[in-house]
Amino acid sequence: MQNPVLVEITRGQLVESVHRGAVALCDESGAPVLALGDIEQRVFPRSAIKLIQAVPLIETGAADRFGFGDAEIALACGSHVGSDRHIAVARSMVERLGLTGACLACGAAMPMGAKPARRLAASGQPPTPFHHQCSGKHAGMLAAALALDAPYEAHAYVGADHPVQRQVRAALENLSGCTIDEAVCAIDGCAVPTWALPLSGLARLFAVVAKSPDQDGVLARILRACWAEPELVAGSGRAETVVMTALPGRVYLKSGAEGVYCGALPELGLGFALKIDDGAQRACAAAVMPLVEQLLPAARGLVHRSIIRATNGTEAGTIRTSRNYQRALDGLGV
Repeated sequence: MQNPVLVEITRGQLVESVHRGAVALCDESGAPVLALGDIEQRVFPRSAIKLIQAVPLIETGAADRFGFGDAEIALACGSHVGSDRHIAVARSMVERLGLTGACLACGAAMPMGAKPARRLAASGQPPTPFHHQCSGKHAGMLAAALALDAPYEAHAYVGADHPVQRQVRAALENLSGCTIDEAVCAIDGCAVPTWALPLSGLARLFAVVAKSPDQDGVLARILRACWAEPELVAGSGRAETVVMTALPGRVYLKSGAEGVYCGALPELGLGFALKIDDGAQRACAAAVMPLVEQLLPAARGLVHRSIIRATNGTEAGTIRTSRNYQRALDGLGV
């Protein structure tokens, strides 16, 4: 099956490039409300499921043991841009564990945000593991390993058979209704395991997440933290932070590498998962925001459409939703 064109790149009056992809919108039973393209294809969700990777932090009692509040839990779910606050919270988390940044298996990396990266480069200082966009997640996993009295030295906590990663895998299976085996396990960019799931299963997982605030359990606590501290989930100006700041409790969004985007809409009890075939990040928000806006009109106008400009600032083109995709969204009866 060839996936449909979801996003078009225009220049002048012509379409210059296109991005194909698939979208699944499901309820908690897995019943599809919208299915575009091959939603049974397995994709690596990457950072889009950091909320699930934070489950052991709560389930093991580590968050309470080490005094982690909303800020720390949100950063554990985040792909941060490396702002001063992001770095401070990540460093504080590790220090509360009595450990150092060298214990973070993600390693050192330049900040993901352009401004923090420029500031760090200008300072002449090298990047540290705290600058890595996944440092909060790794600090949370370290905390869970300590709470389980499980190995953490020499970055043991990122092994696929480590108790922390087994809890993550179990949560993914339970919430998605999918079986995960070693054949679909790989290594994410920050060295933790990543398991491939069908888009339909990911959408169902986030539909279950959408229902969780009514149940006041582990997922509800994590969601509350993300809504309380949306800037720590992503960063200033990024779609996840902008939308969750404006609409706390009404929508949860999280992007992942290689063109993955997932979300939950508690008011509707629905979850969605989207994958851009070629992995282009520029197509992600352009594909996701029209879906969110159709389902939740209050989100309209929060994230501006992308404009392509020449080097002198002149508008040269746009990044827009394809007509067929927009037609499918207009037909949603929710």
